[in-house]
Amino acid sequence: MNPETSMPIGLGTLEMPSAGMLSAAHRPHERALQFPPMSNTEDRHKRWRLTSQYMEHDGVPAVPVSGEMHFSRLPRSRWEERLRLMKAGGITVVACYIFWIHHEPVEGEARFDGNLDVAAFVRLCADVGLDVVLRLGPWCHGEVRNGGFPDWVQAAPVAHRTNDPAYLVMVERWFNRIGKELHGFTGPDSNVIGIQLENELYDQPRHITELKKLARAAGLGAPVWTATAWGAADIPEVDVMPVFGGYGDGFWVDADAPWDPTFREHYFFSHEWDDPGIGADLREHFSGSGAAPARSQSTLYPPATCELTGGMAMAYQRRPWPGGKDVAAVANTKIGSGSAWQGYYMFTGGINPPGGMQESQATGYPNDLPVFDYDFHAPIGAAGRLAQSFAELRKQHAFLAALGARLAPMPSTLPDTLPASIDDAATLRWAMRSDGRSGFLFVTWHQPHIPLPDYPGAQFRLLLDGETLTFPRGGLTIPAGTIARWPVNLDVAGVRLRWATASAFTLLDPEGAPTLVLDAEEGIVPQLCLPEGTVLEGPATALGEGVYAVDSGGPVTLTASSDAGSLAILVLPFHLAGQAWALETPLGRQLVLSAGPLWVGADGRLAGRSQGEPAVRRYSTADGGFEDVRTGTLKPETFRRTLPAERIRAAKSVPESFGSLAGRAAAPAEADIDELAAVYAVDVAGADLSGDHTELEVSWAGDVARLVVDGTVVGDRFWDGSPWIIETNDAGIRPGSDVRLQILPLPKDAEVGLPAEAQRRRDAASGDLVSLDCLEFHKWAGWTEEPA
Repeated sequence: MNPETSMPIGLGTLEMPSAGMLSAAHRPHERALQFPPMSNTEDRHKRWRLTSQYMEHDGVPAVPVSGEMHFSRLPRSRWEERLRLMKAGGITVVACYIFWIHHEPVEGEARFDGNLDVAAFVRLCADVGLDVVLRLGPWCHGEVRNGGFPDWVQAAPVAHRTNDPAYLVMVERWFNRIGKELHGFTGPDSNVIGIQLENELYDQPRHITELKKLARAAGLGAPVWTATAWGAADIPEVDVMPVFGGYGDGFWVDADAPWDPTFREHYFFSHEWDDPGIGADLREHFSGSGAAPARSQSTLYPPATCELTGGMAMAYQRRPWPGGKDVAAVANTKIGSGSAWQGYYMFTGGINPPGGMQESQATGYPNDLPVFDYDFHAPIGAAGRLAQSFAELRKQHAFLAALGARLAPMPSTLPDTLPASIDDAATLRWAMRSDGRSGFLFVTWHQPHIPLPDYPGAQFRLLLDGETLTFPRGGLTIPAGTIARWPVNLDVAGVRLRWATASAFTLLDPEGAPTLVLDAEEGIVPQLCLPEGTVLEGPATALGEGVYAVDSGGPVTLTASSDAGSLAILVLPFHLAGQAWALETPLGRQLVLSAGPLWVGADGRLAGRSQGEPAVRRYSTADGGFEDVRTGTLKPETFRRTLPAERIRAAKSVPESFGSLAGRAAAPAEADIDELAAVYAVDVAGADLSGDHTELEVSWAGDVARLVVDGTVVGDRFWDGSPWIIETNDAGIRPGSDVRLQILPLPKDAEVGLPAEAQRRRDAASGDLVSLDCLEFHKWAGWTEEPA
């Protein structure tokens, strides 16, 4: 099935776009550059510091890219591969909650061993070359029971999340315990560069200030202290930097709700950063207040995000499945809108610990979530499988790594003509970031649920300081689905690229003989414009006035030369751009093509895993072409096979509802599933379970599925049409294991919101929907680059 699916909604009427000049005039920052006390006079760090407009890394402007990974939701044996994959995907900072309930379910018996060892996790991040943001809480949410409070904290007779002295005593003890674990791991030369206090706290600024004091007293410190600011949160900006989010869809709205405006707005360029929708279900449920008015942008700090959609969790009553472009479109829009920090939630999925640690109606929340599953449809799934969003985001992150020093200080300029409303499908969505002379033009012409038409005759007029650029000549059609970042007056090695209709991807060998890498957009022939006097050599067609068209059927390397220097320009065709990795290695930045997952190992060599002989190619700036990477020969094996599964019990009739809370359907209880689900015995005898990474891929339909290994439930999933990927080692499946799959039928009239494709299958069923379509076994083999 296609992951680019949608929840059922009323589509309304779309206007067809009309051609016309698309204009914008560069607007400088409204306020002069400031240096707030945070990270400058307070908590100074050797590498990172804040300004009011951008972040600085080693004295150079930079755009950090953070991705959420919860160490306590993953086996410790998986940490390093996930971290190396994240880094290979362009993540520079790992954000992680420290869930109190995971560490100290019993008062006074805090654990930091195994996959709870936060110090080991921070140390490993440093070894891999990643910085860390610790999200301390103590209330975290994260779809965890009690928001992360242990039951004994939740039951304490205190005013939680306030400056109640009795509550603060409990928090102080917990922070001191974390401080003891992380002694020597924070400070001016550490890789802990951020600490978030609390989460989604809207009206207790003095409490956030007090939490910072307690964290400091516990020995914790970082150059950047943050608090979530969406929902018009009142936070003390002198103590914390506001951070924001952006989800294109969410499980927290009603099952039958149309595509909410708070989701839709993230597909439009804007200088408003607040999102009143995130957490609105909890605000309404717990305090009686719904969405709040937008919060104004800070004057002390640049706009930063910590929760851009990396995917989305599914609740029982509503189950969104964001596609890769749905995720990438939000991210691209935030960059074009002026983001100084790209932060994703989640970037790596996981599995909840046993013991009912999930958010549920039984613990006072409006939504039931799976007991174990926290895959989140993240770029890196819970089992380590890469989603389509990983490659889409990887392109943006490569751009930020290579050209972020130029981009970061550039303010965002919105076009002269903006969309009239979130229903406007006739006005192109684009923005510019520039310093008045050069910059980048961002286009996001994609959204889920309500498809956009192609936009014909697009031509841009950019008013810069002392110059007006109009391009492309004659205009072009921007296909629906376009997510672009086009360079404007980009100077590299003495050569100026006036404009291009291909996205900036990366820059290789910037200190030597540099190569600018562009990636073509699907359905758009790349055009390059060079100033008079610049000579372009290579397979390009001259169109006149310094404009050249590039055949994007394969990789094309061109050489542009001027009196001031020479620049190689590599144009990647669209079909290869999704396989392109810009990797930071001991030998410098390398451009590698691989359809499978790869990373840079501890020894500096390329490594990865493959279902067969890996096809990995590396670009040579010396030769201007791609060369095969020697990865050794894998043993001939069957890497993918269908496993037999015998239905040993048919499903029984299920009720339309298992109850509800606040009008939201409740998930079935364990006893309901045990009694009513179809049961399949999975024969793993023919599967080679040896090796570090093997998977079950379950294609199924129904309501809830559970995996039972040797009599113990080890995994569960709500159905949304996507396959369920299970790592067999992590699930405890061994040779000879008794493996059972339970699938509970989905009633035709159950109040459950599904993606459109899944809903169509549900509608087509004559009665309750229950099916095991296919059960496949996947074996992955690790490989390491061999010396030349």
